[in-house]
Amino acid sequence: MRNFLRRQRDAASRLEEQWQPKVYGRLLALAIVIAYVIAFVIENSKHVSVHFVFRTTRVSIVWLILLSLALGAIGGILLAQLDRRRRARRRTDG
Repeated sequence: MRNFLRRQRDAASRLEEQWQPKVYGRLLALAIVIAYVIAFVIENSKHVSVHFVFRTTRVSIVWLILLSLALGAIGGILLAQLDRRRRARRRTDG
């Protein structure tokens, strides 16, 4: 039991001494992404008018951009699914 605890302490001390560039790289990348998102929201916080066919509304530019991004992603996923089904039918028919 003492040997086990000694090995655990030794392993823990070696781990603390090791430089872990992947962890610090990921933390740095995460910090950069968070800073970018904050700057993006601050820069695009103005309100604009959006004209629909029967109605006009005012919305923040950030929400307009995010809504457009979400609709584009959903449309792309749905089109990819349709293309995959079409190709699968060609293989079974052909």
